[in-house]
Amino acid sequence: MEHTKLPRTAGVGFKPEHFGEIVSGHQPIGFFEVHAENYMGDGGPPHAQLTYIRENYALSLHGVGLSIGSMQDLDRAHLARLKRLCERYQPESFSEHLAWSSHDTVFLNDLLPLPYTNETLRRISAHVDQVQDTLGRRMLLENPATYLLFAESTIPETDFLAEISRRTGCGLLLDINNVFVSATNHGTEAAAYLAAFPLTAVGEIHLSGHAATEDEAGAPLLIDTHDCAVADPVWALYERVIAQTGPIASLIEWDDKIPAWPTLRGEALAAQAILDRARRAAAA
Repeated sequence: MEHTKLPRTAGVGFKPEHFGEIVSGHQPIGFFEVHAENYMGDGGPPHAQLTYIRENYALSLHGVGLSIGSMQDLDRAHLARLKRLCERYQPESFSEHLAWSSHDTVFLNDLLPLPYTNETLRRISAHVDQVQDTLGRRMLLENPATYLLFAESTIPETDFLAEISRRTGCGLLLDINNVFVSATNHGTEAAAYLAAFPLTAVGEIHLSGHAATEDEAGAPLLIDTHDCAVADPVWALYERVIAQTGPIASLIEWDDKIPAWPTLRGEALAAQAILDRARRAAAA
């Protein structure tokens, strides 16, 4: 079953800083991804640029403000804006995070974790159903980067995501940097997490950079910063996943300390080289 219409190639997050170089000639990029909340106005330069991107490349919309993991009802006004954006640009994919970011009328400007219980499973599955019914399309749900675990959790995160996918028919977005960050912070093995992940439901992969520091006890602490190149251990995990699954649409996320276009394009080409090796291996 196809979980997305994105090409099984490497893409990058679109940044306005790069628009001039992007329009100078066709770029070796399979698709661009934008944050949906940056385009919920009606016009102006952001939409002029996104129109060009949509006319020339495949497009992925990535939500950061739906708060789909919230225990309160989804914001219907936000969902309506998202529907209009999808109807306007007809993206090949829409995705959101397994996280929450609002409570009552307060928006917390962060992607926060939640306990994995049967109650939250029912609630989030209902939210995913509501999003898919409203948009008239399947969505992808992304695994989070986490810095704490809940004592109330009774379901492993991989099982939690697999069950949401089974109940709702949604696909999954596998963020491999998030896997590495969470595993390091919790003292677990990223490879073991990936071995348990429902890879057949994955429609897109995210790759990004992180910052390394220490917690108050001097233990390693990684922060999902999206402000630097993909780390070598994340590349290694990615290559192992792609060798197992075959090519999957793969995005380089770089949202802060934006690099020059050749640097971002180079990261995408590195991902494309891994996808190409997997494709050749499958054909041999």
